[in-house]
Amino acid sequence: MSFPLDVLTYGEAMALFVADETGPLEAVDHFTKRIAGADLNVAIGLSRLGFRVGYVSRVGADAFGRYVLDTLTREGIDASRVSVDARFPTGFQLKSKQTDGRDPSVEYFRKGSAASHLSLDDYDAEYATGARHLHLTGVAPAISPTSRELAFRLAESMRAAGKTISFDPNLRPTLWPSREAMAASLNALAALSDWVLPGLGEGLALTGYETPEDIAQFYLDSGARGVVVKLGAQGAYFRTADQSGYVAAQPVASVVDTVGAGDGFAVGVVSALLEGRDLPSAVARGNRIGALAIQVIGDSEGLPTRTQLDRLENPIASA
Repeated sequence: MSFPLDVLTYGEAMALFVADETGPLEAVDHFTKRIAGADLNVAIGLSRLGFRVGYVSRVGADAFGRYVLDTLTREGIDASRVSVDARFPTGFQLKSKQTDGRDPSVEYFRKGSAASHLSLDDYDAEYATGARHLHLTGVAPAISPTSRELAFRLAESMRAAGKTISFDPNLRPTLWPSREAMAASLNALAALSDWVLPGLGEGLALTGYETPEDIAQFYLDSGARGVVVKLGAQGAYFRTADQSGYVAAQPVASVVDTVGAGDGFAVGVVSALLEGRDLPSAVARGNRIGALAIQVIGDSEGLPTRTQLDRLENPIASA
């Protein structure tokens, strides 16, 4: 892929096995293989919308690692900075099937994975700062101290280069030594970011504030240009120094799989902002793509192509 990239992200991509039938995971006999990873979902979504996306990671020299690399190629994502580390395996996870709209249960097999050994050795200054925008989630910084160092190096270098940064906390409390450590690190990353995208519960866990208005103000005071607080079925609240408001959720007839909704939301918000749209319009697109994501099984299967998104945003012109 030629320089420059539109968007750079990094993290852990894993094989995902989704149950084909409902019930506890131990009772399921058949699974379908897919791909998973919060940052990877965003990379896939932005690539499908026509952005040039680069992904930094490590995979093992195994079938799952080859599957990750094949997926990146198929989705048009630059994988030149994804290294194969034969010392460690590629992570994977199991996910249950739900039919009542509840969150599925997920079991992770990622401890000691190749991606958990991401470090400053994976930082390429020219590659990183050659990108227009950096998207970070709170997952990759949680998987190891060395991966967390990489997150801060990426954010600090992009900020120094005058590039934009978006940050989705995407909390994984079990990966942190304590909630206090989680809040301190992720709030420090948020302070380096332009656009911060917490959920309401995430905002409470990280800031101690209960209302979207107070959570948004906390991150504005920390240095963010804009904050969007996700409110689930109630839509989202946005705030900058000059404007604030609520954007209603996109109606959904049936919720099939809730995993990936926040990643789809990030795809919508980030893509619109990179196109120069205002924040309310970006939030509306985030709600729209988030709604698509929860209507299909799989973490990224519901993310639209540019043609599909254009039809949704301009139904009359597309008719």
